[in-house]
Amino acid sequence: MKTGERLLLAVAGALACLIVALLLWWSPEPPAMSVPRPAAPQGGDFTLASADGPVSLAALRGKLVLVYFGYTYCPDICPTSLAATAEGLRRLSADELARVAVIFVSVDPERDTPARLKDYVAFFHPAIVGVTGTPAEIADVARRYGVSYAIQKAATAGGGYVVDHSADTYLVAPDGRLAGRIAHATPPEQVAAAIRQSLNPP
Repeated sequence: MKTGERLLLAVAGALACLIVALLLWWSPEPPAMSVPRPAAPQGGDFTLASADGPVSLAALRGKLVLVYFGYTYCPDICPTSLAATAEGLRRLSADELARVAVIFVSVDPERDTPARLKDYVAFFHPAIVGVTGTPAEIADVARRYGVSYAIQKAATAGGGYVVDHSADTYLVAPDGRLAGRIAHATPPEQVAAAIRQSLNPP
């Protein structure tokens, strides 16, 4: 190949590279994916099993109901939340406490029997009732309250599993409406304040 031909090929190659680079530079960016936000949780009535018989949210109309989703084998999150809730309840007057109910919904129906739940919640406060149901019943209630949970294999020699789960406490107003939530790790005095505010709305 002659020198002139090699030069023409080099120039043509350079122009081709320039054209490709310009096309890539000017091509529009792909549209950003739009992930719709999940609908706000609606809450709603449910009936689940306790050691002392069925517990129906509808039967608690007239009371402020705190609903927490967890499980008895939880290593830290549940005990912390329940301890804060229990201490918040102890800061209420007797009249205020009489207008409050607390339901602990197990997200581990495989291991949490009604009897085990009763013993577990009694350790924290006598006003707390532990309930469970079939996996389908628990999943339905959790979905309606915007709660997520997932089983994870435990990294221990004995195996087993833990359940990752949402850790907020849900406030159900005396008329049955889902009125709000108390975030995990809220100090007891703020738990008591949130309860009082819900008992006596402006």
